[in-house]
Amino acid sequence: MAAISAAMVKELRERTGLGMLDCKKALKEADGDIEKAIEDLRKSSGMKAAKKAGRVAAEGVVTARVEGGFGQLVEVNSETDFVARDDGFKGFVAKVADKAFSEKSDDVAAVMAGELEADREALVQKIGENIGLRRIANVEGDTLGAYVHGNERIAVLVSLKGGDEALAKDVAMHVAAVNPQFVAPENVSQDVIDKESDIIKSQPDMAGKPENIVDKMIQGRIKKFLSEISLTEQAFVKNPEVTVGKLVKDAGAEIVDFVRYEVGDGIEKEEKDFATEVAEQLAGS
Repeated sequence: MAAISAAMVKELRERTGLGMLDCKKALKEADGDIEKAIEDLRKSSGMKAAKKAGRVAAEGVVTARVEGGFGQLVEVNSETDFVARDDGFKGFVAKVADKAFSEKSDDVAAVMAGELEADREALVQKIGENIGLRRIANVEGDTLGAYVHGNERIAVLVSLKGGDEALAKDVAMHVAAVNPQFVAPENVSQDVIDKESDIIKSQPDMAGKPENIVDKMIQGRIKKFLSEISLTEQAFVKNPEVTVGKLVKDAGAEIVDFVRYEVGDGIEKEEKDFATEVAEQLAGS
C-alpha cells in the first residue's frame, strides 16, 4: 500500500473540489494513484472531469515563431520562476530558439550539441539551477498563426487551410485560453470515447434504468463531452455567440492542426513543506 501524503490529498481536493476524507479514502483505494482515484470518484459520484494538476516540476518559458509556411514552439526549463526572468536565462533561450528555427529541427539533442551545451553548462554553474531544453514542435501549413501568453508560460501554433494570419492568431489565442484536446469530434480516438462511456455508465443515475434509456443517456453525454474537448465545437472566447468552427468556416478557412505548449505541463513536482526543506538544508550544511 502506497503512503498517502498530505500533498496528494491536497492536490486531489484542488482538482475535484471534494472533501478531505473523501479524497483520502479514494487515494487509499487507488493505492496512491491520483488519476485512478479521480476516475473512480467520477464513476461513484457522477463528478465531472477533474482539473489538471496545477503544480509541475519545471518553470521556464515557451517561445513561438512563424516565418512563411513554417512555425516552431520551443520550451526551455529552469527550476524556479525567478531564474526564468533572469536576463542570462532569456539570452540562452533566444540562442536555442534561433538555432532550432534556423535548422528547422525538433531534435533536442541535435540542437543542443556543441556550443549551446557548453553555454548551458556555464549558465548552470553561474546560476546554480538546472536548465534544459525540454521540447520543440514544428508546424507547417498554408496559413500559420502564433500566440504567446504575456508571461511566456503558454504558446500556441495554429495551422489553417485558407484564411489569414490574423484569423489563425485569434484561434491560437482561443486554444491558449481554453485548451482543447482535439481539432474536431471526428479526431477523438475510440479509446478516449470508450473510457468516457465506461465512466458515464458507472455513474449513480444510470443504476436501474433500462438498457435502451442508458444507451440514449450515454450518447447524449458523449456528444456533450466531445463538444467540450474539440476546438471546432467550442464557443469562441472573443465572441461566445459563435463556435470556433463557424468562425473559421465563415472566413472560408479550415483548421488543420494546432500545438499548445504550457511550461512544465505533465511534469510532476515534488512538494516539501517549509520546515522539512529548512531541516534538510541545515543537515547538509
